[in-house]
Amino acid sequence: MRPLIGVTTSELRPSTAATTRRQGEPAHPEMALGMTYLRTLDAAGAMPVVLPPVGDPEQLVDRLDGICLSGGPDVDPAAYGARERHPDLGPSEPSLDAFELALATAALERGLPILAVCRGAQALNVACGGTLHQHLPGHRQTAPAGEPTHEVHLAERSRLARIMRARTLAVNSFHHQAVDRLGAGLRIVGTAPDGTVEAIEGAGFVIGVQWHAETLAEHLPLFEALAAAASAEPLRAAA
Repeated sequence: MRPLIGVTTSELRPSTAATTRRQGEPAHPEMALGMTYLRTLDAAGAMPVVLPPVGDPEQLVDRLDGICLSGGPDVDPAAYGARERHPDLGPSEPSLDAFELALATAALERGLPILAVCRGAQALNVACGGTLHQHLPGHRQTAPAGEPTHEVHLAERSRLARIMRARTLAVNSFHHQAVDRLGAGLRIVGTAPDGTVEAIEGAGFVIGVQWHAETLAEHLPLFEALAAAASAEPLRAAA
């Protein structure tokens, strides 16, 4: 049986469909998630399911074999106790942050395998009590996502280096926030040439990467490792 991997979606967009509202009403928000995450998890041997930010996160986690925290908008500074907002901070959704942080916390408490991508890695750090740089200029590439634009150096004995069988990875870059103070139980295992934190790990299978690994075919082993770790968890039907 393929492991069931829950994928968060934290990006809101106004709906353009006339059927979602009465005439004259403003556009209703709808969730958005790139299909690349789901196709990549499917190719990795997992069964992906999209997690809407509704209901009890703990009950959701109890039905899953693993979690993929996806990319999305900036994490609101209030989530990690920042008193001021950087003028270049992008749009944020505090209610969605609260749901995703609660989901990550529940998954960590249960020892569920977690792969966190871009915003997901930032949310993972915040869920562990860490903080973020609100704005780092020059980290958002203009080239397509499938084209790496810089390298990341990986720690020698990290899980990530073992999975990727490399100490240096070519990655893309579409972020402007990044880990500042590291969260409890995490360690830095990947850095960019300028010192920006690009990868973090926790106990068990807990990995956060700053780049969009789902768009890089050569990074499929990362998702295969998540699926393998999730397959090792007790079957939900037997719980």
